[in-house]
Amino acid sequence: MVCCICCKLTVCSIFSCVGISPFTIQPKSIVVTEGSVARFSCKITASPPPIITWEFNRVTLPLATERITVLPTGVLQIQGVGDRDAGNYRCVATNIANRRRSTEATLTVTPAAGARLPQRPRIMAGPQNLTVSLHQSALLECMATGKPRPLISWSRADHKSIDVFNTKVLGSGNLMISDVKHQHAGVYICRATTPGTRNFTIAVANITVQAPPSLVEWPESLTRPRAGTARFVCQAEGVPTPHITWLKNGERVHSNGRIKMYHSKLVINQIIPEDDAIYQCQAENELGSVLSMARLIVVMSEDRPSAPRNTRADTVSSSAILLAWERPMYNADKVIAYSVHYMKAEGLNNEEYQVVIGNDTTRYIIDDLEPARNYTFYIVAYMPMGASRMSDHIIQHTLEDVPLRAPELSLTSRSPTDIQVSWQLLPPKLSRGHVSAYRLAYRTSSDSAITQLELPGHYAQHLLEGLQPDTIYLVRIAAATKVGWGEQSAWTSHRTPKASSTKVPLAPVLQLEPLNCTTIVVHWKLSPGNAAGIQGYRLFYHEESQTERAPIQLRALDNHYTIGGLDPRKKYHVKLLAYNFMGEGYQADQTVSTPGCVSVRDRLVPPPPPPHHLYAKTNSSSAVYLHWGRPAFSKGQTVNYTVRCNPVGLQNASLVLYLQTGEPSLLVQDLEPNTRYEFAVRLHIEQLSSPWSPVVYQSTLPQAPTQPPSGVKVTLIEDDTALVSWKLPDESSVPVTHYTILYASRKAWVAGEWQVLQREGSITMALLENLQPGNIYLVKVSASNEMGDGPFSSAVELAVQTDGSSSGHVPRRSHGSTHATAFSDGFYHLDQKSMTGIILGVSVALTCIIICAIILVCRGKARKSGTTKTVRQGGGQIPALSHLAGKVQVENAEVMVPMMSDHFVDAKGGTNLIINSYGPVNTNPEVKKKKKWLFFEKEGKKKRQNQRRTQSTCSYQQGTTVLCFKEEAHQPTSLQVLFSSSGDTEGSQNSEGSHETGDSGRYSHDEMEMTDLSSGQGSRPSSLQGVESGGSEGECVPEAPSSDLAVDMGEDTVGHCQEQREVPDISHPALSL
Repeated sequence: MVCCICCKLTVCSIFSCVGISPFTIQPKSIVVTEGSVARFSCKITASPPPIITWEFNRVTLPLATERITVLPTGVLQIQGVGDRDAGNYRCVATNIANRRRSTEATLTVTPAAGARLPQRPRIMAGPQNLTVSLHQSALLECMATGKPRPLISWSRADHKSIDVFNTKVLGSGNLMISDVKHQHAGVYICRATTPGTRNFTIAVANITVQAPPSLVEWPESLTRPRAGTARFVCQAEGVPTPHITWLKNGERVHSNGRIKMYHSKLVINQIIPEDDAIYQCQAENELGSVLSMARLIVVMSEDRPSAPRNTRADTVSSSAILLAWERPMYNADKVIAYSVHYMKAEGLNNEEYQVVIGNDTTRYIIDDLEPARNYTFYIVAYMPMGASRMSDHIIQHTLEDVPLRAPELSLTSRSPTDIQVSWQLLPPKLSRGHVSAYRLAYRTSSDSAITQLELPGHYAQHLLEGLQPDTIYLVRIAAATKVGWGEQSAWTSHRTPKASSTKVPLAPVLQLEPLNCTTIVVHWKLSPGNAAGIQGYRLFYHEESQTERAPIQLRALDNHYTIGGLDPRKKYHVKLLAYNFMGEGYQADQTVSTPGCVSVRDRLVPPPPPPHHLYAKTNSSSAVYLHWGRPAFSKGQTVNYTVRCNPVGLQNASLVLYLQTGEPSLLVQDLEPNTRYEFAVRLHIEQLSSPWSPVVYQSTLPQAPTQPPSGVKVTLIEDDTALVSWKLPDESSVPVTHYTILYASRKAWVAGEWQVLQREGSITMALLENLQPGNIYLVKVSASNEMGDGPFSSAVELAVQTDGSSSGHVPRRSHGSTHATAFSDGFYHLDQKSMTGIILGVSVALTCIIICAIILVCRGKARKSGTTKTVRQGGGQIPALSHLAGKVQVENAEVMVPMMSDHFVDAKGGTNLIINSYGPVNTNPEVKKKKKWLFFEKEGKKKRQNQRRTQSTCSYQQGTTVLCFKEEAHQPTSLQVLFSSSGDTEGSQNSEGSHETGDSGRYSHDEMEMTDLSSGQGSRPSSLQGVESGGSEGECVPEAPSSDLAVDMGEDTVGHCQEQREVPDISHPALSL
């Protein structure tokens, strides 16, 4: 019977240690598209850890299939979701104590709308930072979606290989590490890549492997004489960093004046017989502890002196006390020195100070004490063989003194006409006694008249009323003890609000806390009854007597800010105000002083070493994970760290980021992507600050592009080929490794069938080939890098015309800002700049052509309106020419006779007579040296040649026919002659005549210019007139009009006819250029 009861008690005791709690995370219903992925999760706490399974419509699912994966963490993953997967799912947790089922979640599958468009990969559930112990398992989940289905791969950020023996992949991409060891710690990268492309996205996570403590250095047993010094060293390692505790005979050792613990060491000064004991070093962390011990043996000397006698102390001032004693009773003649030991009487872990003096005196004044404090003293005598016992301890109190400095002021306003002045009580070290009164003084910045108020010593605030709105006031304060008044503070400025500022935020409640000698933490909270909406805060700070810096913009949700990089023992003025859409609110002003960094000389102990093994790992494009080793000596003490962070090469010191933490690790966030940073850490312990640790450098990962490429343009360069070009995205700090170009016709776009092109990041154009005529194509471009893909640009439309269509159609414009213009029939697509250049070139060319035509027309008017044509033919008459002359009215000889560049020689067998359009030409070589373009002559020469009379000579003989043409009263212009129907007919007849006779009468426009117009008389045209006589000989008429044209057609000329007439100067240009 008893045995059964014992059995029941044993079973009850066993089950009292196990149990299972309700689910902390329940699965939730989701809706997914057919062909996509689905994920459910649940979480529960149980002892021992439960086994997680899943049920689908109350039927247990297998733990792993080709599409379904159940992870040990309670996650259900379903790949390639179909209609068969729609239903209810629930999680089941089971251990030896109980079984629990979660609530059911419904999976709804929606059909895909036609052909799905390509989708870049996206990680739905990425890996999380893990902290695991040695020999445990670590699971990193990575689940991605996309079209086509992305491939998942794993790598390490430090480029080390992944342990293939203890690692396996669960499902489609979950990394499982079994039997975790130290080498498995690090940053792991999950990469989801679209098959056959370079499109990918990544997610990272850090694995921290915890390890129990292990001793690296053990303490060793020591033998020391009395009054000597013993040092024990104990160093341990582990993750987290082990905490070291020193024990003496099993009891914890506390620091005091003689015993100190730092640098993983236990130091015992002025050893006494009671220090003879066993000392133990215990290193422990969350995973366990380890213990080591050593023995201290104290050697006693028989001839050592006795302790000094009759020790007494007298207060000299607020910082000095006189000590006196008598020599030891025994072996006083062997004393070689005395050591005076003193420390504060109140408080724990006070530092003990020691002063060594010679043996020639028994009095000493200690003058570096704090006012109004109690101190304890003792003296030790030294001899060559050792030290004496300690003398009796005595306690003495220092006197009060005037306050060392004034309190720190804080100024706020509750209305436009008041200032709330508050201050903090001075610490004993600064008050140097009991503060009995305060003196408050204030004035405006523009007035020298000062108003003073004396307040009782227990006051900590005062309200100044009846002030002027929107006015800067200066306030200062002084404190007094019963000894007298201390120094006044510096003026602190504060501007009262404007009288109309009724809806702006009130001043926040401000609190400043010096964290160490170079760092201040600013805390604030909204004032009670502040109903105005807050958009943010502006923080100002500057050193006293220095100019105010630019404000620091803070978010509305912030309630603290750390100001780092300050100077020790300096006073700083801090101002904070809130703002909203109505403007800036009431400001809060406060002053604070940074403490001094205690040096080795001040503390008689070395400064703490900086944190060691600082390691930085990139966590994302905006975060870096820092980890460092905590010094072993700091175990059991409150330790703070300051982390310094700034981009490499930063010039503005005010932008350096200082972060505070109490842990040996920190995740630095809100960093700029793709930027190289430098990090350093320093340690603070009991007002001691270590030097900065060695700087480590780390770069943040680049950010995936958030902007599409700009300036996308499409050019149709052939019937079936187009050129697409673009510019870099408007993100200078984001690198681009490649571009993706999607294009499809409208029909293919409706069906979701896009054609994909890839180009390297340095290329900003691509050819689209095999385009079908008669279709309208949509083109869009996206930028990508190793972090992922950016958005696509707006679709640009390109119309590819059929072969028979016109090339001048209006280009189509897309939704976005970019547009494409295409021309068919083989013309190239021209952008706006090219069209502008072509238009300008054509305009210049047309302008030049018009100017030249005007010059030719005007010069034609300036020529003689008519010339004489002499036709000579041996012994015969030319009825054809007479008939031509009568039939066609010739207005200008330039149309009838082809013009030569110099002259025309009859090649038909005539005489040596040379004629041009103005008649016979003198063959003198000097004539050819005359200028061709007469309108470049000077105006003076033109005036001299204005009215010249010349004598023309015509050779005439029997049998020569002279044709005479009389000029009409109304002459058409040269252009009318050139382009009229009669002119065309005449020109064609002349051309045919030249062709039939073999003359070289054809000419170019370059040969139409006037030649030898400024020559002598021989080169001027002759004035002859001929009349048609029906086959008879013609008569010479001397007084013929000057507008006739003479052409020599015969071989022999026997007759001469002379005429004297006035000829207008044809050397005048028709139009001055």
